[in-house]
Amino acid sequence: QVQLVESGGGLVQPGGSLRLSCAASGTIFRVTTMGWYRRAPGKERELVAGFTTDGNTNYVDSVKGRFTISRDNAKNAVYLQMNSLKPEDTAVYYCNGYINYVYYWGQGTQVTVSS
Repeated sequence: QVQLVESGGGLVQPGGSLRLSCAASGTIFRVTTMGWYRRAPGKERELVAGFTTDGNTNYVDSVKGRFTISRDNAKNAVYLQMNSLKPEDTAVYYCNGYINYVYYWGQGTQVTVSS
């Protein structure tokens, strides 16, 4: 069984920064891709940032230039650096991984951007 554990959420003022971390644990023999999703109040879950199978990155338009996804393959970890945060970034952020040919989700971490 594989588990994804996120950390790094919290309350931040507009214009501030946060860094989310997600680490996969368990018996892992293949990590195909990992990424970050979010669900804002009253909205559907959306892909925020992720790695494609060929190693490229993609971002939802609303975060381009502000968020950066990175990964540490040796640690089976993925990170999301979020800068210039806006109130509309408030959401529960979920780590997602296609690992051992199965999709896994983290438990989610709350990010609140408010003054």
